[in-house]
Amino acid sequence: METGLQSYQRFPKIKIRELKDDYAKFELRNTDASMANALRRVMISEVPTIAIDLVEIEVNSSVLNDEFIAHRLGLIPLTSERAMSMRFSRDCDACDGDGQCEFCSVEFHLRAKCINDQTLDVTSKDLYSSDHTVVPVDFSESGGSAFENAEDSRGITIVKLRKGQELRLRAIARKGIGKDHAKWSPAATVTFMYEPEIHINEEMMETLSLEEKTSIVDSSPTKVFGINPQTGQVVVVDPEAYTYDDEVLKKVEAMGKPGLVEIYAKEDSFIFTVESTGAVKASQLVLNAIDVLKQKLDAVRLLEESLEADDQFGELGAHMRGG
Repeated sequence: METGLQSYQRFPKIKIRELKDDYAKFELRNTDASMANALRRVMISEVPTIAIDLVEIEVNSSVLNDEFIAHRLGLIPLTSERAMSMRFSRDCDACDGDGQCEFCSVEFHLRAKCINDQTLDVTSKDLYSSDHTVVPVDFSESGGSAFENAEDSRGITIVKLRKGQELRLRAIARKGIGKDHAKWSPAATVTFMYEPEIHINEEMMETLSLEEKTSIVDSSPTKVFGINPQTGQVVVVDPEAYTYDDEVLKKVEAMGKPGLVEIYAKEDSFIFTVESTGAVKASQLVLNAIDVLKQKLDAVRLLEESLEADDQFGELGAHMRGG
């Protein structure tokens, strides 16, 4: 089917800059803002993870009510490497959508009772899983400064118990996406910025005094520019520190030197920063998002093909699809 719109195939490229288990920074080139934003939104709200979705409380004599504890349990990130291959409970034919079978759920148990005068912290480490691949995320392994001492490596606090208080419960974790509830979102933050292109007019810059050059450098709230100690010229130190605040452009305008510094946003080049909750590694989060995006595009293409069939065969095409 031909249309009047002209389009051409792009070949996007990704260049990894920094990669940790819970953090990734990469460049995405040769594509446009619609694709970059689609990737960002899919990472936040459509990459599936596993989270506690049903809590059956047997005994709760703590100071927190049942709903409060159930809510806290739901927000604990669980390792979700197998989430992509797992079934959604609503689509599971093994349990008729009940959401309590091995193919679409994972069972957890928690039993805690305080028997002495010291306050007992009940944490995510007290949750026992029926599947060793789906367990609460262990932040102590990340080696961050916040988790250096032994007390901080106990996990995420669920509730604190005093002497005689007890908590016993069963919980069911299921697959879901962030669009349904934020507890299923694998991303803490996903941001992208246009890569800035900064041009300095060297001829105009040579006409300025050192004091004027310093005032231009200092006008930027972030360390974008600097002065070369050998040549005394203003140079671009870190273009990515630029926050599109236009302060430097306003400064050169006020000095009567428009065009001295020109800054453009590259419309086909983006710098992504991805922080994971720990449910999946940041690198896997990006790969999963690309897979989900491909599935969505395939669905659109299939729909377009079926509509084309309707145009060609009329009512027969719609009847063949059950329409």
